[in-house]
Amino acid sequence: MKSIYQAAILILVVSGALLFLNAELNEGSKSGKNTITVYNWGEYIDPDLIKQFEEETGIKVIYETFDSNEAMMGKIEQGGTSYDITVPSEYMVEMMAEKNLLLPIDYSKVPNIKNIDPYFMDLPFDLGNKYSLPYFWGTVGIAYNPTLLEGQTFESWDNLWDPSLKQRVILVDSARETVGMSLNSLGYSLNSTDLDELREATDKLKSLSPNVKAVIGDEVTQLMVNNEAAVSLTWSGQAADMMYENEDIDYVVPEEGSNLWFDNIVIPRTAKNIDGAHAFINFMLDPEVAAQNADYVGYSTPNLTALNLMDPEVVEDERFYPDEETRSHLEVYKNLGLELLGVYNELFLEFKMDMR
Repeated sequence: MKSIYQAAILILVVSGALLFLNAELNEGSKSGKNTITVYNWGEYIDPDLIKQFEEETGIKVIYETFDSNEAMMGKIEQGGTSYDITVPSEYMVEMMAEKNLLLPIDYSKVPNIKNIDPYFMDLPFDLGNKYSLPYFWGTVGIAYNPTLLEGQTFESWDNLWDPSLKQRVILVDSARETVGMSLNSLGYSLNSTDLDELREATDKLKSLSPNVKAVIGDEVTQLMVNNEAAVSLTWSGQAADMMYENEDIDYVVPEEGSNLWFDNIVIPRTAKNIDGAHAFINFMLDPEVAAQNADYVGYSTPNLTALNLMDPEVVEDERFYPDEETRSHLEVYKNLGLELLGVYNELFLEFKMDMR
């Protein structure tokens, strides 16, 4: 009887211990004290830097990716996963702030902010940088392989409509970039809110259809590198990747102008590890880290101190680090609002359906 009594006590003690441990684990999971969840674009960070951050801070990084600003915001709005860091483009920072989806950044926890080029601070989409700090920046332009073309040049967007380029042009699967390109080719702003201008741009895009080989995402890099495509609308960093793999490829921003874009680090309001998020931001703004990241990703860094640690041939290449005068002729995407953004998406879908 005594042994049965002792066994019962032992079972109760062990059960209590297990319940306590389970509660502690759940609480730790909820607080996220030893982890942060980062939500970023695909292939947009050097994986070695994630390992380095984990080793230096003891904070584990859970890393997830998205393929569009809209998809990212939608998932954060749903609230299924509590992301501590994400990386929206400029217009999306403004939109997320308006929706109260972001937390202010505590600058006392980000001393490496001193390394950022002042040119990239205090921009209209987030005056005072209350919610965001710059991560990468670049342009939208044309990547092309002259060895596959017969003397074709691309000083103008209109060069894409050359009949000799039938089934040779790749477009990116993004409404703002592709419709914006057509708007620019007509001399309109890529932030146009004029429905007549948008209709004209869409009709002009449809006339480009015979030249379009595909409308795709990241796959464009391999198509260009493998000489399976001759011309592509693309982002500057993606063009840099192509050029690294295939020396025949070149990149140009047409004379009518284009997009000057900024991707930015922010802390979503649903973040569980706010201190960890600040630690990650400060880590990414370290000059050596920023230089290594820019070298790996291929996009332009806003970290002024990091530029001194990078290959001079890279930072002096005006295709990827255009001077201030050149940048003044480019446009930054504005937050057009959900309704007008929907119009852009509908017109882009209309163009893609017309291609079939």
